[in-house]
Amino acid sequence: MPPLLARTDHTQSTATLVAARSVSERLKHGLNGPGSRGAARHLRHLLGARGLALADLSGQPIWSGRRAEHAETAPLLEAVLRGEASRGSPPLQAAPLHAGDDLAGALLVHGDVSARAVREAALLVARALESGRLEASAERAAQAEFRALRAEISPHFVYNALTVIASLVRSDPDRAQELMLDFADYTRYSLARHGDYTTVSEEFHAIETYLALQRALLGDRLRVQVRVAPEVLGVAVPYLVLQPLVENAVRHGVEPGGGPGLVQVSGLAEGNDCVIGVEDDGPGMPPERAREVLSGEREDGDAVGLSNVDRRLRHVYGPWYGLVVETEEGAGTRVVVRVPRFQPGVLP
Repeated sequence: MPPLLARTDHTQSTATLVAARSVSERLKHGLNGPGSRGAARHLRHLLGARGLALADLSGQPIWSGRRAEHAETAPLLEAVLRGEASRGSPPLQAAPLHAGDDLAGALLVHGDVSARAVREAALLVARALESGRLEASAERAAQAEFRALRAEISPHFVYNALTVIASLVRSDPDRAQELMLDFADYTRYSLARHGDYTTVSEEFHAIETYLALQRALLGDRLRVQVRVAPEVLGVAVPYLVLQPLVENAVRHGVEPGGGPGLVQVSGLAEGNDCVIGVEDDGPGMPPERAREVLSGEREDGDAVGLSNVDRRLRHVYGPWYGLVVETEEGAGTRVVVRVPRFQPGVLP
């Protein structure tokens, strides 16, 4: 008999944990989100209540199970929302719900449930609401950082590109026209309002346009090799994740020195992954400095957007993806991007 009881307790504990997790997941969009009714149902089962409702600041409850009379619930909810304190007693009681320091709504419980259990349920909901707000805030911050990255075109690069184009207008008008079209294409792709995702093909086109302009600026100092396998051209990737890596290779690996520099860009398939590498033969950097730049701990004008790109990749694909930087002093720098060739929800 004792082993049977132990198994029963274990099963009940597991069910409780699963239900609690489900409540948290369903409330990440708030008390009036699409998962609120399901969250109320799971909470009702957890508490063993006849009925349970979640109400936002409007005071409109979303019920699961048996509803209490409106004449009883309306004044109770109003008192809780106004006083921000628990009210009532079994069989009808309510508790305030907070997200951080802000009142978000109220929990209403109908049935023979202890006041302590109601308080614990209110804490569970409050933590779920706060977690959802933090997640939404992080997403908004990431989007703001992404918009800033889009607008991060070096004024120095723009000035030099236009100066070179102007110098060719009379001596080589065809070349000037070609470069002006490249410049227009580059700025359009960098600043236009695209969706969240594009394709490897589009990113490589933007890279080639950028490198054409840089070759006009640096002349024979810049040597370029671009190789991409056809099978990865259609792979969907977050918009504007590759061009910043190439820009860093030029700025860090070629521009500072007086001699020629080589930038190599490659894209190939490895099993179910697409692997893209951007490499320069410049001076490199200590690995510890690269780690600080990638984590965002160190501001570095020669590493524009690297931490931004790394965070975006990890957000979309998970913590096992992101950027890998291989470098040391005097040995150049290689940045590797590895993404799944097929990822649910990632479509150009």
